[in-house]
Amino acid sequence: MIRVLVADDQAMVRTGFGMIIGAQPDMEVVGEAADGVEAVEAARRLRPDVALFDIRMPKMDGLQALRLLAGPGVADPIKVVVVTTFDLDEYVHQALRNGAAGFLLKDSGPALLIEAVRAAYSGDALISPSITVRLLEHLSQPAPRGDDGGLSPRELEVVRLIARGRTNAEIAAELFISVGTVKTHLGSVQSKISLRNRVEVAAWAWERRLVS
Repeated sequence: MIRVLVADDQAMVRTGFGMIIGAQPDMEVVGEAADGVEAVEAARRLRPDVALFDIRMPKMDGLQALRLLAGPGVADPIKVVVVTTFDLDEYVHQALRNGAAGFLLKDSGPALLIEAVRAAYSGDALISPSITVRLLEHLSQPAPRGDDGGLSPRELEVVRLIARGRTNAEIAAELFISVGTVKTHLGSVQSKISLRNRVEVAAWAWERRLVS
């Protein structure tokens, strides 16, 4: 069973997410939190496989909670999928750099929510495609165009598709390679440019304007 923690200050949202997750045969909600402080405490106590965090929560916002649980220097990070809305452009960069294992819109629908949980659990990450284009392209202080980090042409192809929100399976189909080969390329990319997950890889690509 994939154990999920849901943190949101709106009871209706927590209930809705709980119903969606509870309807899956391989998932269960192991805890809920109504504010950031409670979310951090519950995550550390319950050690869920995946946590769903809203950004705007009382006492401590979701970005602060994310940093404490998955940010740089955290020895055993928890996989946190950030759930947000379109008007939070200014928070995106911070969330990605603090180790978010996914970025999802609240109104994305049940199917995408479940896909995001499964992706985070499997070590992958889902960025809602509309968020990818809507938000990541506006990251502040872009690096000079053409800074490719020493990646090979094939690795750059993989990075560009990751930045567009493609899953490993979609990348494999588009490049006519196996999913295993995609994962190998991704591992090499993360090692070369010292990034921890595909969400950080996407942010890196947009910052360097490797994606138009």
